[in-house]
Amino acid sequence: MISTVVVSSLLIFGIAYLTYGRFLCRQLSPDDQCMTPAIEINDGVDYVPAKASLLLGQHFSAIAAAGPIVGPVLAGIWFGWLPALLWIIFGAIFIGGVHDSLSLFASIKHKAASVGEIVRLYIPGAHIFFLVFIWLCLLYVIIAFTDITAQTFTAVSQGTAFGPAVAASSILYLGLAVIMGIGLYQFKLPLWLLTAIFLPLVLFTVWIGPHLPASVLAFLGGITAKQWGVFLLIYCFIVSILPMWLLLQPRGYLGGWLLYMTIFVGLVGALFGGFKIEYPAVNLSGLHSAVNGKLMFPFLFITIACGACSGFHAIVSSGTTSKQLNKESDVKVIGYGAMLLEGVVAVLALATVMMIPRGSAELTADPNLIYAKGLSTYMALFGIGFQVAFPFALLAFSTFVYDTLDVSTRLARYVLQEMFGWRSFFGGVAATVISLVIPLVFLMLTQEKAYLVAWPIFGTSNQMLASLTLLALAVWLIHSGKKAYYVIWPMAFMMVVTMTALILQVMPFFRALKDMTHGVAGKTDIMISGICGIILLVLSCVLIYLAAKTLFRSTGRRLKTA
Repeated sequence: MISTVVVSSLLIFGIAYLTYGRFLCRQLSPDDQCMTPAIEINDGVDYVPAKASLLLGQHFSAIAAAGPIVGPVLAGIWFGWLPALLWIIFGAIFIGGVHDSLSLFASIKHKAASVGEIVRLYIPGAHIFFLVFIWLCLLYVIIAFTDITAQTFTAVSQGTAFGPAVAASSILYLGLAVIMGIGLYQFKLPLWLLTAIFLPLVLFTVWIGPHLPASVLAFLGGITAKQWGVFLLIYCFIVSILPMWLLLQPRGYLGGWLLYMTIFVGLVGALFGGFKIEYPAVNLSGLHSAVNGKLMFPFLFITIACGACSGFHAIVSSGTTSKQLNKESDVKVIGYGAMLLEGVVAVLALATVMMIPRGSAELTADPNLIYAKGLSTYMALFGIGFQVAFPFALLAFSTFVYDTLDVSTRLARYVLQEMFGWRSFFGGVAATVISLVIPLVFLMLTQEKAYLVAWPIFGTSNQMLASLTLLALAVWLIHSGKKAYYVIWPMAFMMVVTMTALILQVMPFFRALKDMTHGVAGKTDIMISGICGIILLVLSCVLIYLAAKTLFRSTGRRLKTA
């Protein structure tokens, strides 16, 4: 039964939070007497202290997004639900949670510095290479999530075009977030009151979307996925330069509530729906996927990505969350706790695959539609019809992505401004434009579903960024005279996984080049993936070399001193 799998997963995550989370806190020794950067600077734009309840919602929705949904669904279909489940649980507890907690804590101990700045301080010569790597990773996030959101806005299920209604609800939802931000920060209204007002209004937007005038829905339905991609990139440009209080914080808070609702629906459906496991636990032919022939190692790990470990989380933690942390002890709930919550989301997303029989036509749908269909099945237990439940699930999915999209764009702006010293407003605008041009070109050049091309690149770069971040954190801990073994072994594992994946991904590129020399044109998608993979591979090797050299020098100095 699906309920058995979900209950077991929840128990394991709960025990891990109480035990391994406590172990991490002992290693970090947070001190609430120390002022966090949000309290010390508090400029009202980027540095804005937030209550743990508000920040958890914003941070959780920013790191979660589509990653713990799309990745587990794809991996479950390709390799079977059991390998995916094991990696989600153990990856989140021992790798992802460690990565997120340490990156957040290290940032606040360095005045909310980015991970790139920490690299500059402790790994000489690696700063620019690391910033370039981070910037490229953020671009892949923007590409993958822009396209999959665009696909949501054109979604069709059971002969009905739900996408236009979801797009309309999404626009209304963003407008509500702006009004809430003004009420919270300009009129100083209490959070509980605004929650009581705006949360029902968000649910109202779900209902009103399909009931808007036919002319409005027809207009939205005439917009193609590529055009939606362009509009979403324009949205990214606008919101990435707005103050965080105006849209990012309130929208993240409301998005967090939607995320909590979907978790609740998923839990109730999985626990009390009585659904049996229909999909095979292991779906392999030897060591390869029985669906598409991909090797389980390393592609299981990079496909699940955010559901178990994500380098993107370190960028969020050190880029925006560390600038809002109210006290050091909040690191446990926001750093470690949010990662375990993301693991729960991943398990529930995987459960929507487990209930589908092998060979069903549903398995060929996009991951967002599989997830939304599963939630709709659960919501039927509450007497909510498919015509309401399915748009709600798709809106919830798209709101998760909004957080990641504009946070990624804002962080890409931060990275470029840090690299070139562009501190002015116009420097921020230029950095934002440059960061969005490449995603625009990628979306225009690739096939209709660009996320299928971007996802393997995104997953690999994301996991490689996690391993490089863990490497930098290990150097910092060792430099500070602290133990680092609980960081080093996850780093080593992720390094092996991602280097293997990068090598396997660039091989088709060289085969395509060979075909071109014999007069056969190489596929555009293969060429794009190959070039991106080579760039990431070279950057990774350089960063590993520089970090290793730093560690050997530090060890040598300690031995001489001893």
